[in-house]
Amino acid sequence: MFINYITLMLTNLAAGLVLLAAYVYWGLDSKQQTLWIPGFGVVGAIALVTGLPMIWTWPVPGVFNMAFGECSVLFGILFAGTSIALAQRWELFTLAVYGFFAGLAAIVYGIRIIDLGLTLKPVVSGLGFILSGLGGVCAAPMLSLKGNKGLRLIAALILLIAALIWLWTDLFAIWNHMQGYSDWQPLPMR
Repeated sequence: MFINYITLMLTNLAAGLVLLAAYVYWGLDSKQQTLWIPGFGVVGAIALVTGLPMIWTWPVPGVFNMAFGECSVLFGILFAGTSIALAQRWELFTLAVYGFFAGLAAIVYGIRIIDLGLTLKPVVSGLGFILSGLGGVCAAPMLSLKGNKGLRLIAALILLIAALIWLWTDLFAIWNHMQGYSDWQPLPMR
């Protein structure tokens, strides 16, 4: 049996996307930027701590290490970077540019997951990656057009839909993992 902490990664991803949706809608032009620092920092830390070992050790079967691990690292570094940038009162534009490339990668992963029929629900997982990726691809335009409340609402809704997809996937995975791993024991106990 393999190590699987994708449920933790999915919980973190869903929470992070909800937080980002709220920031896009309410926080982009707010004077209270420090309000968002702890949330972005926590999400970034968990994404990095879970994503890095996944890309280095490949604990789960197949290409899921690439899709979930690499996207988690990219997501995590963006959230950690945003937390630091807000704390230091730095501009977010260069992070948004980086977000474009991270988002583009997530979109390609999503399309390829659907194309190859990976995961138990490839269309749902693929859409989760694609919508999450759109958040990154659209980050720079959102910063440039932050005065347009309508566009911010559309972006926030896309992020919320992605969060709901990941939350649904997460809850389904938690349910199944609890049964599938109920008899698992670490190697020294076997």
